[in-house]
Amino acid sequence: MTSDGAVRRGRLRGRLDRMRDTWDPPRTKDLANPYRYLIWLTRQQAGRVGWGAALGTCWMVGLTVPPWVLSKAVDEGLAARDTSALVGWVLLLLGVGVLNALLGIARHRTMTKIRTDASIRSVRATVRHTSRLGASLARSMSAGEVVTVGISDVLTVAQALTVTGPGVGAVIAYAVVAVVLFTISPLLAAVVLAGVPLLAVAVGPFLQRIERTGGTYRVHQGRLTTRLVDILGGLRVLNGLGGKTFVAERYGRESQALIGHGYRVAGPASWVGALSTGLPALFLAAVVWLSARMAATGAITIGDVVAVYGYVAMLVVPVSAFVEGGGDIARARVAGQRIIDLLNLPVARGEGGAVPGGCGPLVDPESGVVVRPGVLTALVSARPAEAVAVVERLGRVRGRAGVTWAGTSVDEVDRAEFRRRLVVADNDAEVFAGTVREVVAGRLEAADDRIRTALRVAVAEDVVEALPGELDAAIAAGGSDLSGGQRQRVRLARAVYAAPDVLLAVEPTSALDANTEAAVVERVREARRGRTTVITTTSPLVLDRADEVILLVDGKLSAAGTHADLLRADEYYRDLVSRTADE
Repeated sequence: MTSDGAVRRGRLRGRLDRMRDTWDPPRTKDLANPYRYLIWLTRQQAGRVGWGAALGTCWMVGLTVPPWVLSKAVDEGLAARDTSALVGWVLLLLGVGVLNALLGIARHRTMTKIRTDASIRSVRATVRHTSRLGASLARSMSAGEVVTVGISDVLTVAQALTVTGPGVGAVIAYAVVAVVLFTISPLLAAVVLAGVPLLAVAVGPFLQRIERTGGTYRVHQGRLTTRLVDILGGLRVLNGLGGKTFVAERYGRESQALIGHGYRVAGPASWVGALSTGLPALFLAAVVWLSARMAATGAITIGDVVAVYGYVAMLVVPVSAFVEGGGDIARARVAGQRIIDLLNLPVARGEGGAVPGGCGPLVDPESGVVVRPGVLTALVSARPAEAVAVVERLGRVRGRAGVTWAGTSVDEVDRAEFRRRLVVADNDAEVFAGTVREVVAGRLEAADDRIRTALRVAVAEDVVEALPGELDAAIAAGGSDLSGGQRQRVRLARAVYAAPDVLLAVEPTSALDANTEAAVVERVREARRGRTTVITTTSPLVLDRADEVILLVDGKLSAAGTHADLLRADEYYRDLVSRTADE
């Protein structure tokens, strides 16, 4: 029998496949300005948007029918004292009300799908581009800015797509009401039609102010989010240094400043909200007063007065849709600009040449390090940051550094192929929420046998055994439900599963006890026999099992050889390893 987990995976894969079939990344012309980006989002789900516009139009126009039916009930039923006619019109009014309710439900469901789809497409576009940018993203945009784009801006832009449903319906419904009123009284129709220009004159300045103040608010919001990310990341250090109170006070002052900017945005936004309700009310009062005067002179019937009141009261809905839609578009322009700023960040590209065959050698001219192909190499330094810097240059994480792979500059090879054949396993690499299977497989196709092998190599079998569901067990975002050593082993299992030609691992055993650390190194050595593996470490257990140890002093190659050779021949190395062993 198929397990529930397999069924859920199948359904999820089916939904992803359907979206994959209907999703194309935005092109350069789609990122020219926020409005072009909104058009791209609309075009990506043109069928659903068209259906939403049709439902919005039918619902809005449907709201004009009850006043007409009610006027007939008054004139032909109540005024004429015809009970059968009155009952007939009342039943028709009930049927129209039920139909409008069903149309409203369908419209709301469709617009919710449109907004959700637009949000997912924006998130997918930003995630795709940030993954292509890699480490260069941090040099162009702060972490807080990226977080704000991915959480706040995509929702703001998606909300603007509501204009495609109620917005279109509001235009048509407004025209229908004007035509119907014209059949009753040209004067009443002229008064109603004058509302749109007056609305634009009244609301336009506030919408422009929303754009200006919203941009400033958005910049400060991104900076504050960056500050929060930095604080959370360094909270332990701040506690140790006793600087938590100082940083908290500064964050509080910046938060208050952001609140001030928020008030400047909220001011015009509140006026827009007030006008969206107040202007239709003024229209309602003016038109009802005028129609009552006309009924008193006999120019129109009492039923017409009732109908006019209903039509103008109904106009509250489309007029509010006009104003709210204008506000949504104004806010979407600000948020959309931030999204396209991210999507327009240039991706560092080489000449696109092929990565040389084999597993190296890798040469870092800046440090003088040469990583021989097919062996397990340990990088050791008294300052771990120096070893990490070498790994970042070898892994093309930093800018153009002149590193070569078998004589070919890694800056000139195809980036996608390079990332597939060389993996940098960082201890700070993100652990995304998902099942054990999804976390270990990452972006690759999940094969259970290979996943179990990777877990065994990383000595992470106990992690799976401790969780209910084994490979289907859920891991929380960031691996927060795992211990530090468990997270480290899961990260290593993910890197092993990728099976790259070259694996560059930063302190992959630093959180493990001695027995587990020895087992991890032995299994990694065996599993990656014939391929290049580089580990930064100062652990004597790891150094003793490495094929070659490279000693860095002040970031430069000082000595290379086996652990035993360096212990005998290099006093600096001997002191460093002894000190590490004592610690």
